[in-house]
Amino acid sequence: MTRAPGIAAAGLGLLALAAASLLTGVIALGPGTWDGPEALAVLAVSRIPRTLAALLTGASMAVAGLIMQMLARNRFIEPATAGTGQSAALGILGVTLLWPAAPIWAQMGTASLAAILGSLGFLLMIRRLPPTQPLLVPLVGLIYGGLLGAAVGAIGYQLDLLQYVEVWMNGEFSGVLRGRYELLWASGALTLLAYAFADRFTIAGLGREASVSLGLNYARVVAVGLLIVSVTTALTVVTVGMIPFVGLVVPNIVSRLAGDNLRATLPGVAALGAGLVLACDLLGRIVRAPYEIPVGTLLGVLGALLFLWLLNARPRHAR
Repeated sequence: MTRAPGIAAAGLGLLALAAASLLTGVIALGPGTWDGPEALAVLAVSRIPRTLAALLTGASMAVAGLIMQMLARNRFIEPATAGTGQSAALGILGVTLLWPAAPIWAQMGTASLAAILGSLGFLLMIRRLPPTQPLLVPLVGLIYGGLLGAAVGAIGYQLDLLQYVEVWMNGEFSGVLRGRYELLWASGALTLLAYAFADRFTIAGLGREASVSLGLNYARVVAVGLLIVSVTTALTVVTVGMIPFVGLVVPNIVSRLAGDNLRATLPGVAALGAGLVLACDLLGRIVRAPYEIPVGTLLGVLGALLFLWLLNARPRHAR
């Protein structure tokens, strides 16, 4: 019962952000305009899809970051800093060069496969790192992701595709319209799948030896986790571009408040991730209206500040 006020407050906050998102844009909507055909068209074609896309992206990427942290047993990584997002972009670039007229399902499939391979490569690398030095894991992830991102940029530069590549590397929602965001519903379904496996991911976070001793099929759980993280990241990159820091700071904030039991914290992680992305998208529309600041840029600044705060703030139980 003690969690009910917090859940209600989170729900009201998301509703308020969603209402503000529907009302904010170049075409002003408000009292007296709802009955006009132009207002209804703007809502149906642009505002509602954009709001839903931001909510789905934030929730799914926050959950994907939490799963990756549990699998890697390190709180300082996420798909955008562990090579997953860069691998997805590399896969999209490859299919664009080899099959320019590829349908969206082919782009998604190739990006997902590349993201899975990239995530698997990262997990294999960090297995050789000493467990007594956890900061080496994010350092390796940054170098690994940086090399993959540099490869994407180099190929894009050589083929005069840098502007095309930038769409994937910096997330933004200005191009989201009805018919161009529906793939993100699949990431929402993967978030529900993550909740179904929440207890197993919690046990997997104890390590391979402990998990096997408790009767968990560790390899299968890791495979499911990799699938969720990689496909979610690929769907996000294909649809709106790379969204940084959400999968890093949101799980850390929630874990400080509610602990590490995924069954209990996943709804809060999803809600806070959705609210953070939607709030940044809304802020990006307001700061330089009628122009927009990409949500990836705002999250890069805000996420870095939140991460620095997390590094310096004392845990709740230490106060």
